[in-house]
Amino acid sequence: MRDYDDVCVLIPTYNEAGAIGDVIDGFHDEGLDNILVIDGGSADDTQQIAADHGARVVEQSGNGKGQAVREALEFIDEPYVLMVDGDGTYGPEDANAMLEPLLTGKANHVIGNRFADMEPGAMTRLNRVGNRLINRAFARIHGRDFKDILSGYRAFTHESLDRFGLSSEGFGIETELSVECVKHNVATVVVPIRYESRPDETETSLRPFRDGGVILLTLYRMAKTNNPLFYFGSVGIASLVAGAGLGVYVAIEWITRGISHNVLALVGGIAVIFGVQLLMFGTLSDMIVKLHRQQMNQLDRALAGDQDGSRDTRFKSDTGRATKDGTGTDASTASETGASAPRANDEA
Repeated sequence: MRDYDDVCVLIPTYNEAGAIGDVIDGFHDEGLDNILVIDGGSADDTQQIAADHGARVVEQSGNGKGQAVREALEFIDEPYVLMVDGDGTYGPEDANAMLEPLLTGKANHVIGNRFADMEPGAMTRLNRVGNRLINRAFARIHGRDFKDILSGYRAFTHESLDRFGLSSEGFGIETELSVECVKHNVATVVVPIRYESRPDETETSLRPFRDGGVILLTLYRMAKTNNPLFYFGSVGIASLVAGAGLGVYVAIEWITRGISHNVLALVGGIAVIFGVQLLMFGTLSDMIVKLHRQQMNQLDRALAGDQDGSRDTRFKSDTGRATKDGTGTDASTASETGASAPRANDEA
């Protein structure tokens, strides 16, 4: 069993008394003993059960999963965090697959793909359609296909999350994490996991239409700094289309009936100008964002090269000192040997 002393399992909960005990025991069985449960003021025995099963329990000061995750990071000192829901839908046996890319240095953020192995009935048809729509929208807007951006099973380095500007309060936290990974060019890996139905004793607090709308708005809002051409361009095109439509209507009315709609013509002209300006602004903003990313990538490569160079220099220096006398003898040993020889000759 691997040593997971540097890993903290983070479990945000709210009224999960029916599953939280088994979830904690499952991670203990996998060798993960450092478990933090941050609870949103559950009305059932979630906190007591979690404490009885050996977890560290903290009650969050605010509301919502997003706020819980942000607050929980203040109580975590370990460099690696494994985040999972407390409803029993995610398997602790997948913990090793989730943590492997982090511990081997292949990634700084790992997303568990629920659709790779989903138990029949674990997700309603409506939720499946909604997830598919949101994942396609994410890939279109932000240019990366993470397969399952709403997955609650994630692993990440504490350092990478410190760079993120998280602000979501509720279920939009997973979407925000995915967008921030793209925005900050964080090495992200998607791994297949098992997703199971919720235990009968638990109830979901997810509201598909309300939370789905919030997630889509989050995707669009965060495009402002990650894909400004889409953000401003979509509004610009809508304004252009509206202005052009008004212009066509005014022209038809004037030609066929001799009626001049001066106010509508003015509004249509303003809408066209506004749309063109937004498209220009979006294009310029997109160029600035891409230039900034290139500069940050170059800086990251330079820093990585300096670190590798420092390690090579130290290695060569150590090797040189160790083989300076040509026999593999340590330099200090060779010096002492050489210094003692003349004294031996003088005595002879």
